[in-house]
Formats: sequence, structure tokens, C-alpha cells
Amino acid sequence: MEKIKSIAVNAAFIALVSIALIWGNTLYRQHVQFQKGERAMAAGDFVGALAGWEAAIHLYTPFSSVVEQSAQRLWELGEFSAQRGDFPRALIAYRSLRSSFYAVNGLYQPGEEWIKKCDARIAQLLKQGAPAGGR
Repeated sequence: MEKIKSIAVNAAFIALVSIALIWGNTLYRQHVQFQKGERAMAAGDFVGALAGWEAAIHLYTPFSSVVEQSAQRLWELGEFSAQRGDFPRALIAYRSLRSSFYAVNGLYQPGEEWIKKCDARIAQLLKQGAPAGGR
């Protein structure tokens, strides 16, 4: 009986350490992707910024502030593009934000508020006559 208990404790310990390592690696990669988006935006690279922030959301972990920051940055990218009259890029940014959260759907749907905001903004832009192309 003692041997079974020892095996169970070791297995639980290994499982917890593995989960912690995976979580830590994912958080690190989120930060890396977010910073890539920031650097790309500073250089005026729309596609690079979009890709970096989108990738950070795709590396979703619950309670990560980086996911929320990336979502906010994508929203701002859409708003900035729309204000400049660049509706195709605005639609790309909003659709990217929305699809990023749909992509990380699991036991629950994270980012539901972002998805609703994007749906409303996309519909508004399309009503204003923005081309429907993009993602």
C-alpha cells in the first residue's frame, strides 16, 4: 500500500510540475509575441503588429494580462484605421481580434465581450459602405 501511495504522490508531483512548465512557457511566448506586435507598430508595420498581437491571444491562458493588452491593441488598431478612413484595414483588425478569441474556444468562450464589440463595429462599418473583403 505504501508503494502505491508513493507512486501516486510522485505522479501528481510530475503532473503539477509539467503543467507549471507548460503554463510558464506559454506566458513567456505571449510576452514575446506581444512585444513583436509593439515593435512592429512602432515601425509602422500594420501586418507585423496585427500578427504579433493576434499570436499573443492565440497563446491564451486564463487571467493573462497580455491577452487583454493584445486585444486592446488590436481594437485600437481597428479604431485608428477606421478614423483614417482605411476601412479594409479596420475590418481586418476587428475580424482578427474576433477570430483570435474564437480560435481559443475550449470549455468556455473567452473574450465574449470583445467578440460582441467586434461584431457591432464590423456591422457598423459594413453599413457605412466599407468593402466586405478581408477576413
